[in-house]
Order: sequence, then structure tokens, then C-alpha cells
Amino acid sequence: MTHKTSLPSESSGSVIVVLWPIMAAVLAGFLIIGLALPVLPLHVRSDLGYGTFVIGLVAGAQFAASLLSRVWAGSFSDKYGTKSGVITGLIAASVSGLLYLLSLAFVSMPTMSVTILLIGRALLGGAESFIITAGISWGLGLVHKGHAGKVISWVGTAMFAAMALGGPFGTMMFSSYGFVSIAIVTALLPLLVLIGLLRLPALPSLPQKADTTLWSVMGAVWLPGLGAATASIGYCAILAFSSLFYAEQHWQPIWLAFTAFGVALIASRMIAGHLPDRFGGAQVALVFVLVQAAGLAFMWIATSPLLASAGAAIAGFGYSLVYPGLGVEAVRGTSAESRGLAMGMYTAFLDVAMAVGSPALGWVAARAGLGAVFIVSALVVLCTAGVAVRLLQRPAAAS
Repeated sequence: MTHKTSLPSESSGSVIVVLWPIMAAVLAGFLIIGLALPVLPLHVRSDLGYGTFVIGLVAGAQFAASLLSRVWAGSFSDKYGTKSGVITGLIAASVSGLLYLLSLAFVSMPTMSVTILLIGRALLGGAESFIITAGISWGLGLVHKGHAGKVISWVGTAMFAAMALGGPFGTMMFSSYGFVSIAIVTALLPLLVLIGLLRLPALPSLPQKADTTLWSVMGAVWLPGLGAATASIGYCAILAFSSLFYAEQHWQPIWLAFTAFGVALIASRMIAGHLPDRFGGAQVALVFVLVQAAGLAFMWIATSPLLASAGAAIAGFGYSLVYPGLGVEAVRGTSAESRGLAMGMYTAFLDVAMAVGSPALGWVAARAGLGAVFIVSALVVLCTAGVAVRLLQRPAAAS
């Protein structure tokens, strides 16, 4: 059933004015993550002398800590306020940079150095949870609920932009100045953004309702979260395997598919981020997930890097509004008092998808070839369409 929602009188311009300090916080939080990702393996191998297992531990510590801290970050934001949640995340991120610096003082003692580095990475993972979970919740509370889709789209876009920018800048910094430059930026950048946030109005923490429990929030969030998780398998495919696929096909540049995916996603969110608010989150997610699946299938049959990159761009355009569309449905099913917990749980589904999806697709690639990754991920992504249809039926059943 097609329906159209009347938007409140706030314009997109006024909404983005309200959100830009929060977007800056998210940009900073994920920029320092992006700076370190491509250079950590080089530092651990070349400067500390460890092999791939320890490299994996150091890289994975952040993502494991992010997953484990999602629900805590959401509960903290609901209890103590979303502004406090973001500030806590920024301070923790800065401390992780100080731990990076401390680890460099023990390079001559590699075990001590890598242990401190692991603690810093884990702390950064928790900081990321607080920044993105509390940041989205803060934005949702500052604007009318009819702009929930814009908030999730635009704040999430800051995350993708930061990850895209971080890699190239981090590589250049490491090549010129070493890992110490990454550590210094990680320690200082969150503090600079924190100063800019201090004047932004805080939302009062709302008293928790007696009937609000972890399980009641999960009951509202699990279905949109499941849909977001299956859609994110397509993101896993491009993030983890597109460069390998291009290298196998002798296509250059090998990063073109991921760049095309990211540029299309960011452009779509900035231009069309209002669509979930106007037409309903589930309905927009249903249309856009079909586009995403088509783009992945197009990558599977592509015979040139240009065609494969076009498929990646189509997939990025499709994926762009699936997460915010289903996020609108997750928020709609919960109360304002538990908004942070709901967003923490919803985001945790993506963490699980990324943790499970990459090795699962690697198993597919080992048995059927790298090209098969894209058609298999397209089929998994299509499962999200079933979730969106179910969400479209849920209001009718409840009424």
C-alpha cells in the first residue's frame, strides 16, 4: 500500500544546521578510525615485528569492542543524556590516541607495546559505539520526529565520508611521519570537536518507563535490524572482495568499485535522505534494496572494470536508504525514553553482519570463485525485501 507522510514545517536546511555539529563529531570519530585502518598492519609488522595473527588481533579489537559496547552505549545515552554519550565517546577516543603514543615508547619491548596498542584499539571501539549511537539519538531528539530518516541518513553519511577520507590521508601520514602522526591526530582531533559541541543544547534524560525492558526494545527492533543485517552483506562483499576481484581480473584501479559504491551512497543520502520520512521507511527500503541487489548482480556479470564499477555504484545507491529506512521503522516502534538503546541494538545487527558476512563470503569465494561472492550477496540482500514487506503489513495488522 502506498502512503505519503506529511512532513513538519522544518526545512532540510534548518535540519542540517542543527545536525552539523553532531555530524562533525561522527566525522572526527570515524576519521581517526579510517586513518589507522590501512597503516596498523604495517606498523605491527614492520615496527613491532609481529605476523598476521597479531595484526588480526590488533585490527579486530576495535570491532569486537564496538559490538560488545553497543547496548551499553545506548543505555548510557538514555540514562545520562545523548550529549553526555557523545562527549564520553570523544574523550575515550582521545585517550585511545594517548595509548597509541604510549605504545610507541615501548617499541623496543614489542609485547608491551602491542598490549598497550590492543587496549587503545578496544577503547576506540567503545568510543565509536558511544559517538555514533548517542549522536544519532541526539539528532533524533533535536528535530521533529518526522525528520528521523534525514537524521539517520546524514549522520551515517558523515561516518562513510570519514572512512573514505581516512584511508588515503592515513597512508600519506604514515609514509611521511610514521605511526606517531596517527597517534597525535587520534588524541587531538576528538578534543577539538568536543569544544565545538559544548554550546549545542543537551537533551534532558527522560525517566525510564517501568515497562521498558531490554526485551521489549528488542521486540521492536529485531525485524528492522535483521533486514539491515542482510542488506549489509552486500556492503561486506564490496568492502572485502571487490579489490581482490579486480586484481584477479587484472582491472585497474583496484579501488574503483569501493569508491564508486561510496560516492553513490553519499550522494544519494544527501539528495534523497528525506524519502523515508516522506513515504515511509519500509516502503523506501523495499524499493532501494531491489536496486542494491540488481547492482550486485550486475557486478557478477560485468566484463570490464567500468561496468563492474557501474554495478557497484548502483549497489551503493540502493544500499544508501535501506539502513535509514529500516532505522526509521526501528525508532518508530520504540519510545523516546529508550531511543538510544534502540539505536544501539539496531546498529549491533550491522556489526554482527560484518563479523559473520566477511568470512562467510570468503568461504563462498574459496569454493566458487570471487565473482560468485556478488551473486550470492545479491541473493542474501533480497531477503531484506521480505523483511520490508513484513514491516509494511505490521501497521495494518496492529490497527
